Amino acid sequence: MPKKDILIIEDEKDLVELIQYNLEKEGFRVAYAYDGEEGLHKAGSKHPALVLLDLMLPRLDGLEVCRRLKQDSKTADIPIIILSVKNSEADVVAGLELGVDDYITKPFSPRVLISRVRAVLRRSEREAGPKKHIKIDGLVIDASRHEVFLDGKNVVLTMTEFNLLRYLASRPGRVFTRDQLMSGVLGEDSMVVDRTIDVHVASLRKKLGRYATYIVTVRGLGYKFKD
Repeated sequence: MPKKDILIIEDEKDLVELIQYNLEKEGFRVAYAYDGEEGLHKAGSKHPALVLLDLMLPRLDGLEVCRRLKQDSKTADIPIIILSVKNSEADVVAGLELGVDDYITKPFSPRVLISRVRAVLRRSEREAGPKKHIKIDGLVIDASRHEVFLDGKNVVLTMTEFNLLRYLASRPGRVFTRDQLMSGVLGEDSMVVDRTIDVHVASLRKKLGRYATYIVTVRGLGYKFKD
């Protein structure tokens, strides 16, 4: 299996060395940058499998680096894990709104970091191609026919409910804010109000019966599909 490239954008050199050591021990190739400008350049030139990104960086802060990576079609698909001492709800939401895949608060153990890196890479690989058929236990989502089956029985969903279920189920484990779901499921130009997504989730859960627990509420953030 070919080695995957990880780019670390972090200004604490001791931490970079620690992360690099543990990643390379697990078989990854590692590149690094000590400021946002250099990190942005290396992400564009190397196109790594994943970026580990500090928020408080010289020259260009982490959120701006993330914003530019996600706005560029050449780098928008690169998964990003934020590493930061900031752990307020507002900071986490700000990162999720920009499309980051995970958020790890410093200090952290190398084992936890490696585990989260592998989890994000697995999710990224699963999302690489469009899924026409999703099967999880007795829940089947047939995207080509816009049908959902629960233990072999067809369940009738509205178009929005179907799109919401498919959107979450095709990205298990990833947390989405309500704004992200409204944009991804309803479209940016849709007329929506606060808690629109909550209403659709509540209706969808009722129809899913015992499978309703697969849609997990992440307090203060949004929703995810159970990994």
